[in-house]
Amino acid sequence: MSIYQEIGLKRVVNASGRVTVLGVSTFSDKVARAAVEAGQSYVVIEDLMTRAGELISEHTGAEMSCVAPCASAAIALTVAGLVTKGRYTDMMRLPDSSGLANEVLLQKGHSINYGAPIPTMIRLGGGVPVEVGQANEVHPEDIEEGISDKTVALLYVKSHHCVQKGMVDIETMRDIAHAHGLPFMMDCAAEEDFRKYVDLGADIVCYSGAKALEATTSGFVTGKRAYVQYVQPQYHGIGRAMKVGKEQIMGLLAALDQYEERDHDAEVAANVAKVDYLVEQIGRIPGLAAEKIQDEAGRAIYRCRVTFDDSQHAGLTMEDVNAQLRSGDPVVWARTEFLNLGKIDFDPRPLGEGDKELIVDRLREIMEG
Repeated sequence: MSIYQEIGLKRVVNASGRVTVLGVSTFSDKVARAAVEAGQSYVVIEDLMTRAGELISEHTGAEMSCVAPCASAAIALTVAGLVTKGRYTDMMRLPDSSGLANEVLLQKGHSINYGAPIPTMIRLGGGVPVEVGQANEVHPEDIEEGISDKTVALLYVKSHHCVQKGMVDIETMRDIAHAHGLPFMMDCAAEEDFRKYVDLGADIVCYSGAKALEATTSGFVTGKRAYVQYVQPQYHGIGRAMKVGKEQIMGLLAALDQYEERDHDAEVAANVAKVDYLVEQIGRIPGLAAEKIQDEAGRAIYRCRVTFDDSQHAGLTMEDVNAQLRSGDPVVWARTEFLNLGKIDFDPRPLGEGDKELIVDRLREIMEG
């Protein structure tokens, strides 16, 4: 019995992935020990944050880094830094940034809601989001001509939630930013390579700690010192409402160390084996069809997509199936981005022992009525 069942909540089978709605991820004993030990001692937080930034940069190869309580806060704090450039009186009046250069330009297809809107995170930092192009088509000219003397950064959102077709690619947007003397900022919350985008020339990259790293709830900003140096001072302003705890920081550092020791190829292979099992077993259930798909953003993440075999299913909708999965005990939580198209996806990475078999059994029960 889990600690959550002890307080009267249902057990959850997470077949959705590392998502905030389910607590993102679980962490190892090593990360847990680091968090517990951190919580049992005192430290000068500002010194800890500075040292943590140095250690994070050893993992990312960047000039400077700063911890944050999550990737969303990392975006808000970074925008605040770019808008205020460390000027004390400007920091003290955020999110009011009237009279300052404060526009953050992003492609319209990147203006997403991932549980909260990207534009909201920009506004929290005193920024004004400027969306360019159309939701399904953006040209370099849209970006070039959207830049003004109030622009402080170009933001690229690397996420499966974004429109994948018709967008300007990373390299082109980076080159436009640099041609205009502007920082190129990336939201890479769920990305799994913590050096790739710094090496690619991004000036500022925001990551989640709790997603790929499987750390405590945390995040960080990494990149060029000229820009990242303005992030940590924001904790004396709007960052006060986004405090990052000592246990979060030490858990993050332990997870970064652990991440470099993990066998990522073996993890992908284990995930693919679970997907193959689900595709085979669910495909045998009368009324259902299953296939293996890859993450929309191109990561080495594979999932099982389930649809109806329209020649056989007995009057159910996929909304009905999903509702029954979520109302059972234990709760089975699938991915539902394409539910309106009659599809649910199972991401088996977080599944525990016996969970994939439970999913198959539950679907069989639902289809048999």
